[in-house]
Amino acid sequence: MDNSSIYALALYSLVACCGIMLLVWLWAHKIKNAGVVDIFWSYNFPVIAIILLLLAPGFETRKLLICSMVIIAGMRLGTYLAIRITKHLHVEEGRYQQLRKEWAPNPERKFFFFFQFQAISNVILAVPFFIITLNTTPQISPIEYAGAALWLISVLGEATADAQLAAFKRDPNNKGKVCDKGLWGCSRHPNYFFQWLMWVSYFVFALASPYGYLAIISPAIILYLLLKITGIPMTEEQSIRSKGDAFREYQKRVSVFVPWFKKPL
Repeated sequence: MDNSSIYALALYSLVACCGIMLLVWLWAHKIKNAGVVDIFWSYNFPVIAIILLLLAPGFETRKLLICSMVIIAGMRLGTYLAIRITKHLHVEEGRYQQLRKEWAPNPERKFFFFFQFQAISNVILAVPFFIITLNTTPQISPIEYAGAALWLISVLGEATADAQLAAFKRDPNNKGKVCDKGLWGCSRHPNYFFQWLMWVSYFVFALASPYGYLAIISPAIILYLLLKITGIPMTEEQSIRSKGDAFREYQKRVSVFVPWFKKPL
């Protein structure tokens, strides 16, 4: 692995992501809605993929495959979030309202650093992409095809979970209720589960490249964030605030991710 190449690509990616998040923070400050950060956190991965596709020295077919995967996944999730968030653009999501209260009296300053941290996390999580796009081996290996197959399963699963939740919320009869239909009947967070599985697929794909084992950092960080920090804890705290006992009963009946995660948070 060419250290000078990976450092340069990481620097270009960091500058791009931090610049985007600066503009997003200015917009969020103007509209008083920090939730828009989620949209551009997703969109930043396609930005990194384009940089790697254009500048990384690896085998072109491999670059095209992995970068296409990243662009499709990032654009799908970012667009889904954009549609959801822009429907109530001037009503900030409960998680960010809570942060705004906790960070008073100067929440905007802390949100600035929060947005920049999101940009840094984009680059750290992109480690598998850097490793893969530096690989000059002129053929795609079976393990890379396996990673791509796992990626397809994860993206379809996440899209299905998002669609099921969106359909549930569109029904006015479900106001105040908890979605327990489809994938949401066997997992409290099927979208998060498939998001994590997608990062596992990038790790599997990277194993065919030199130093590919280092890509384990991405699914490990994602799993930690989802289980302990910004994913499930914040989402479930907000669900309890908004749905109360209905969500507590749902917690008792349905596992966190899939049945082998038995213990509720």
